[in-house]
Amino acid sequence: MDSMVEIPTLAVLADPTRARIVQLIRDAEGERAMVSRLAEQLGLRQPTVSHHMAALRAEGLVVREPEGRRVWYSINPDKADHVTALLGAPAIGGEEPDWERVIDDLAARYKGSFNRETIARYLTDSRDLLTARGDAPLLASRAAAFTASRLDDVRRTEVQSGWPPSVLFVCVQNAGRSQLAAGILRQLAGDTVIVRSAGSAPAAEVRSAIVTALDEIGVSIGGEFPKPLTDEAVKAADVVVTMGCGDACPVYPGRRYLDWDLADPVGKPLSVIRKIRDDIDLRVRALLSELTGDPLS
Repeated sequence: MDSMVEIPTLAVLADPTRARIVQLIRDAEGERAMVSRLAEQLGLRQPTVSHHMAALRAEGLVVREPEGRRVWYSINPDKADHVTALLGAPAIGGEEPDWERVIDDLAARYKGSFNRETIARYLTDSRDLLTARGDAPLLASRAAAFTASRLDDVRRTEVQSGWPPSVLFVCVQNAGRSQLAAGILRQLAGDTVIVRSAGSAPAAEVRSAIVTALDEIGVSIGGEFPKPLTDEAVKAADVVVTMGCGDACPVYPGRRYLDWDLADPVGKPLSVIRKIRDDIDLRVRALLSELTGDPLS
């Protein structure tokens, strides 16, 4: 199972009050808070907040920082990726995105293929999918990129000839294994293969350890980010590679489905992630050789 975090961490943040406490700490000035202030913000008694804080400390999600007679609590840096994966990235202030301009630019890009109304509908749906689990970072640019990817997939499905082969990698969060596989295939194949990745329950960001593991072998994550799994992506794929997402991926005739049994990189040290990366690298090279008929050395 490609879960975001270990089950105990997931369980402790499944409590809405504890999840809200973590959000308030993360959003506070200096990214730390006292129980008294949290109790005021939540409308709860201090002993109640202290009880929840004890559970968060026991799981290692928050750390206690005495300062004279006051005690502050902050997010444990070692668990920051887990918190982001579960709750999303911190909201960043600013004006509402210029969605009309985004639509105009996409309409210019897809002139002759999709009308403005269709593009607006896909953009709205893409935005809703990205924010389904809370605030999404870089929403306008990511919604535009996600919309473009979906429109390209629709166009490829409607006009099936003349396209390179397409591979879709799917895991649960689209933040670990599927990003490793997609990054390596893009690096090896260039524009000879269309590469997509998605998640049945996407995280907010690609995990930092995954970015590091790819960077070590010269692979950039670029502008990639976790994306929800859509029918368009599956329908447009020649090969769908699943990695621990169970039955979440819809099955359409004419596609080749592969299930790669790979270790989950969540919470693993970089030394273990490197082994997972290298296992994926071997599988990707074999798949690319099959697609192109050109064995890789």
